[in-house]
Amino acid sequence: MNFPSPFLVAAVAVVLIFLSKWINILNEYERAVTFWLGRLAPAPKGPGLTLIFWPFETMVRVDLRTITLDVPPQDVITRDNVSVKVNAVVYFHVMDPAKAIVKVANYMYATSQLAQTTLRSILGQAALDELLSEREKLNESLQEILDRHTDPWGIKVTMVEVKAVDLPIEMQRAMAKQAEAEREKRAKIIHAQGEFEASRQLAEAAQVISTQPSSMQLRYLQTLTEIATEKNSTIIFPLPIELLSSFFKKEGK
Repeated sequence: MNFPSPFLVAAVAVVLIFLSKWINILNEYERAVTFWLGRLAPAPKGPGLTLIFWPFETMVRVDLRTITLDVPPQDVITRDNVSVKVNAVVYFHVMDPAKAIVKVANYMYATSQLAQTTLRSILGQAALDELLSEREKLNESLQEILDRHTDPWGIKVTMVEVKAVDLPIEMQRAMAKQAEAEREKRAKIIHAQGEFEASRQLAEAAQVISTQPSSMQLRYLQTLTEIATEKNSTIIFPLPIELLSSFFKKEGK
């Protein structure tokens, strides 16, 4: 039985190795930045079946999908000298694969570091109240600055969101006291307004009663009826002398 020649086996192995290097399948969301003898190709290749003539031509795969970058908590001192910890999330994607590979060594790491420094810089210019209440405005400012600085790298920053603002315990207590004081202030104002409205209604009722003296007697009878519904065994009810004056006059006559 004749076995294949060792040279033939080696040749077949070399061909298979070259074919495995030459034939590449790129997904729809991938592009291949190729270099021919170290020189950048005019345009990226892909998607689908892509031929890379290794070893003269090499490629770098680039993912074009939106990347979610979690910015770790940063120590920020606000404009009113309050120390807080702020973390955020950055959404971006590669817009120009060639620039993302050629212009920066590691676009993921570079974008992450730029996001951290920009977060500390921009939020440090805002007061604590702005940081808590005007978050949308700060998000837009962060997105604009990051997008402008990453544009030469072929990166498009689509959105930046500040996730959480961690306040010191002392500041949380102070804000809780302030909120409690505001609630007490509103409660006192509402109570004072209620007293004012009640006094106005009583004044109007007194004017009506002054024009009709008999209405006072009806009011006393109504009060007696309300007290009687309580099922009390003893009722002490103040009776004005003016109501008995008519009886005194009759007895005198």
